[in-house]
Amino acid sequence: MEFSPATVAFAFGLTLFAGLATGVGGLYSVLKKNPTDRFLAGSLGFSAGVMLYVSMVELLPEGVSSLAEEMSEKGANWLAVAAFFAGIAIIAVIDRLVPENINPHEPDMTSEKEKKLRRQALMKTGMMTSVAIAIHNFPEGFATFVSGLGDATIAIPVAVAIAIHNIPEGIAIAVPIREATGDRKKAFTWAMLSGLAEPAGALVGFLLFMPLLGPMTLGVIFAAVAGIMVFISLDELLPAAIATGRHHSAIYGLVAGMAVMAVSLLLFL
Repeated sequence: MEFSPATVAFAFGLTLFAGLATGVGGLYSVLKKNPTDRFLAGSLGFSAGVMLYVSMVELLPEGVSSLAEEMSEKGANWLAVAAFFAGIAIIAVIDRLVPENINPHEPDMTSEKEKKLRRQALMKTGMMTSVAIAIHNFPEGFATFVSGLGDATIAIPVAVAIAIHNIPEGIAIAVPIREATGDRKKAFTWAMLSGLAEPAGALVGFLLFMPLLGPMTLGVIFAAVAGIMVFISLDELLPAAIATGRHHSAIYGLVAGMAVMAVSLLLFL
């Protein structure tokens, strides 16, 4: 199928806009002076809520829907569930392979050592979240790009909705890295690089994979990414939030994140 340069530029611009919203979340996090434990717990909980809600309400059903275009509804559901847990298994293996000789919950540690181990755990959380979100953003960027090649009245709300999703994702990346390193520039850079996976996905998809990517491939990818994001939320974001000592702030943040995502999805139905 042939597309005019203007159409391609419009579609890529929408994808770039959505991806840069991750940097907006990162920028907000690094500009906020001396974040309190309550802010840290609330932000990490909020991001966990975003990722959990998007994974279970949007990505996994989208995976089932894509697979159902090529196979029976029952088969699509089984394959989507298999891909979902495969995604969890993949990120769990990666998590186990990351060298870690620390235990943040060891009771007999000195105060300074506890602080050091907490920084190490937060850095790992931020980096793993960045990788997971980048993996999620890659096919998401291609999906946004494809919608931009079609009807603009559909593509623009899709891009705005994804941008809304990406702002708290930037917070999820930047907050723990800033707390771990004290380096605002590094925290913002990681958030921005994760967001740029979205236009990268659009570019690579358009140049190489568009003839190869069908409903089956996209369905498996969406379901697997949902599993990855659920694991990151439950294994990294929520424990890091609760470790601040602000348990209620973490849970309130989680509920708020789910509510924001629910409203953003309803606005663009």
